[in-house]
Amino acid sequence: MVVDKPIGLTSHDVVQIIRRGTGIRRAGHTGTLDPRASGVLVVLIGPAVRLSEYVSASDKRYQATIRLGASTDTYDSEGSVTGSPTVDVDEITEERFDEVLQRFIGEIEQVPPPYSAVKVQGRRAYDMAREGEEVDLAPRIIKVFSLDILEWAPPEAVIDVYCSSGTYVRSLANDLGKELGTGAHLVGLRRTKSGRFTLRDAVPLRRLQESFEAGTWYRNLIPAAEALADWPMVELDADQVELIRHGHRIPAGPEDSGLARGVSQQGDLVALLEVDAATQEWQPRKVFFQS
Repeated sequence: MVVDKPIGLTSHDVVQIIRRGTGIRRAGHTGTLDPRASGVLVVLIGPAVRLSEYVSASDKRYQATIRLGASTDTYDSEGSVTGSPTVDVDEITEERFDEVLQRFIGEIEQVPPPYSAVKVQGRRAYDMAREGEEVDLAPRIIKVFSLDILEWAPPEAVIDVYCSSGTYVRSLANDLGKELGTGAHLVGLRRTKSGRFTLRDAVPLRRLQESFEAGTWYRNLIPAAEALADWPMVELDADQVELIRHGHRIPAGPEDSGLARGVSQQGDLVALLEVDAATQEWQPRKVFFQS
């Protein structure tokens, strides 16, 4: 299920609503959205939760509103102002903003915000920060594919962020403010894409809740195979489905390599397959199809 999460709810809140509405306990999301953020939240249901490690790693796209002029300890508008700007916002032109923004494209090191769910020796960073402890988080390697200005209305700018999973847009806003000398923090965030799913695929949560009451929620289900639509597909006949679901290998083509989704002739996701280069055979890695 792809949900358009509203502002004010945690990602876990949405999962709980879906569990109650569907009566299916086995459900989980594929990438946390902060309560103050809205947009695309992919929720896996039933056996599809086993796709989580693959779907969670998908690239993300955001529409972010950044306010120049002050940095905060949370890197968003909920925190306390920290430091003093060395450059006045009035001195920053759109051209200057874009020039500095483009420096963040590519494979870069990023330090997560101190108020984040990252664990430090088994404890959440935000719990440590709230208790006044010094939070020293290690930088992570992330990829930023593109950054574009959508709206320039100083002291605010709206930008499109296309990035790898694990990127903190709050950190991007904070780091941008440092580079500009003005300070900056995030004031709005909307996820517009997660993997192959966009806002066009997403069902507003209120409409989804109405469908639970009407008993029509199943119409909002998306086949598991579509979550990995950018993966190569191996179509399996009935005999191959039987072999794969019992853990047996099947021959691969001479050019085949890496991972693929094994799909039945009816379009059901049967298994995730990986080529064994030594034998040039498809080896089932995760089997989903049981009937």
